[in-house]
Amino acid sequence: MFTGIIEATGVIRQLSRKGGDLSVKVHSATLDFSDVKLGDSIATNGVCLTVTALGEHCFSADVSAETLALTRFAHYQVGQLVNLEKALLATGRLGGHLVSGHVDGVAALLHVEKSARAWQLWFSLPLPLAPYLAHKGSVTIDGVSLTVNELAHDRFRLTIVPHTATETTLLQLQKGALVHIEVDLIARYLERLLHTKAPAAAGGVDLALLAQRGFL
Repeated sequence: MFTGIIEATGVIRQLSRKGGDLSVKVHSATLDFSDVKLGDSIATNGVCLTVTALGEHCFSADVSAETLALTRFAHYQVGQLVNLEKALLATGRLGGHLVSGHVDGVAALLHVEKSARAWQLWFSLPLPLAPYLAHKGSVTIDGVSLTVNELAHDRFRLTIVPHTATETTLLQLQKGALVHIEVDLIARYLERLLHTKAPAAAGGVDLALLAQRGFL
């Protein structure tokens, strides 16, 4: 699990095709690797990757065919800047929101405008993901935990404050750039519960039960 609070940025230094999969090597001069070991997870632009090798200020990971099909990794080039976050420790602060590192889709940057010291970014909203976004709810863009400040039928607006702009790659995106989007984990499982028919005796969940327990 992750929080969407980016710890560092990195640069893709190597991409190697292995059959239908991909091996990636990422270098970061600012990520603390002192507590990273083989098998650990590092979210890379919001994608949970497993560390297969460690070097000086760098790590390698494999990207499966499934991940290549659902993310932008197949289109990344050497030199690509990425956001990095190590997996959440049970003793750490949940500063953003619960993030799984499992990308739900891809969104396009539509428009950027300055607003005082912040920036307003409009992204396209893939219609299959629309039910999972809510005004003032959480969403993850390229691994960054953000708040939905405006929501329309086919787009949504996010506010990027100066700290986030400095610590992530978001303001380096150009109009039309495609990014990874992960919806709120709780919304995803709630939708699954509501659409799974199970006998009441087996613990089925419906709107009446949620209302009874104070969730609606």
